[in-house]
Amino acid sequence: MISPSTFEFLQDLAAHNDRDWFQTNKKRYEDAHHNAIDFAEALFERMSQEDHLVHKTGKQMLFRIYRDVRFSKDKSPYKKHFSGSLKRATEQLRGGYYFHLEPGDKSVIAGGFFGPNPADLKRIRTALEEDAQPLREICTAPTFVELFGELYGEGVKTAPKGFDKNHPDIDLIRKKQFLVKRSFTDAEVLSEGFLEEAVRTFVGMHPFFDYMSEILTS
Repeated sequence: MISPSTFEFLQDLAAHNDRDWFQTNKKRYEDAHHNAIDFAEALFERMSQEDHLVHKTGKQMLFRIYRDVRFSKDKSPYKKHFSGSLKRATEQLRGGYYFHLEPGDKSVIAGGFFGPNPADLKRIRTALEEDAQPLREICTAPTFVELFGELYGEGVKTAPKGFDKNHPDIDLIRKKQFLVKRSFTDAEVLSEGFLEEAVRTFVGMHPFFDYMSEILTS
């Protein structure tokens, strides 16, 4: 479980985001970090029963809490959340899993294709140009709608080069990201059932991942 003290630390960090406060509260950070590591490891163990994953420890799955402020106007040195990812194994299994734990009802379980390389993006768009119905059926299936609502992701304003802006599926073709996400309240994250609900959410991505994997590896 995610401990209430972990979220209390993150809330306080958001209010006192400076190095002096962080050093004074280093023990609180270490406790919260260990709790996040334990959650990540439990999540990996459960997801290993549902998918083929690249093995990582909980610490390896978590992203660093230290922000890269070199090119940012916001010079706050620390992130206000714990986040991490799980990587699917083999070239045939495409799509990635992401979790973001942040107080204030800002926690998210997400996945998909954040930045496909140009070749992969072209293959996805070409497949959608030829027949987008399989993806539309996936995105309107009851479980998908319950968990994610819709398919997210940024896109170009009109049409990608070489594609007809009047194509009936241009709303999908113009995307340059293909993402799914589900938000959680603090009460949900801190509940005993959150781990299993996170797993259910990740497993709910599988029809979408399977479709994309077939396009990108066939």
